[in-house]
Amino acid sequence: MPPLHALAIFVAGIVAGTINTVVGSGTLFTFPVLLGFGYSPVTANVSNTVGLVPGSVSGAIGYRRELRGQRQRTIQLASASVCGGTCGAILLLSLPASAFKAIVPVFIAIALVLIVLQPRLAAAIEHRRHAHGKPGPFVTLGVFASGVYGGYFGAAQGIMVLAILGLAIDEELQRLNALKVVLTGLVNFVAGVIFIFAAHIAWVAALLIAVGSTIGGVIGSRYGRRLPAPALRGLIVVVGIIAIVRLLTS
Repeated sequence: MPPLHALAIFVAGIVAGTINTVVGSGTLFTFPVLLGFGYSPVTANVSNTVGLVPGSVSGAIGYRRELRGQRQRTIQLASASVCGGTCGAILLLSLPASAFKAIVPVFIAIALVLIVLQPRLAAAIEHRRHAHGKPGPFVTLGVFASGVYGGYFGAAQGIMVLAILGLAIDEELQRLNALKVVLTGLVNFVAGVIFIFAAHIAWVAALLIAVGSTIGGVIGSRYGRRLPAPALRGLIVVVGIIAIVRLLTS
């Protein structure tokens, strides 16, 4: 791998780890970079999933203070995330690569819409939050569905999970964000384990993303809240559009 390619993948991993911890759409940075360097869509996706797992771990450690007192809630929803991530990973490996190439541009477009609407979603969360701290069956089902999506393709999975949690659980948003980091990390982890045994992984790229995302997770948990949200959303949208164009023209 050329040094400039390695550096670009490493930097994309840092950005993705930071953004996944703060809001959740880091795949829209690493995935297009891997596509741009010639990796096939499925190989780019599975390598990216494996690489982002350490970033979720470092992000969760950084949010450990906000996770205190959420043990029962985390256990209940973690099982839904693990089951959903398993189903999504199996779907990715079972469906033909042509299906992934056709479906993913739609998923990226949905992710971009969610990112643009994120301020309104956050406002809706604040106004419609229900007053109970234990997740009900609809929350568990929603987390499972987002896990299926994340196991198949993870862009904006974090935004989906945070919206589900925020609309159903009366809790501080930063505490819910900490829970989101754990749940999305579990989806990536279980999908990554499956991919390691059943898919082709570009290990050099995955390791570069892993190191970068670990650094990004620390940055996101410490300083990510200071990032200017409008600029961040704008950059994510631009990168997402590039990914869609790349998939449709490759």
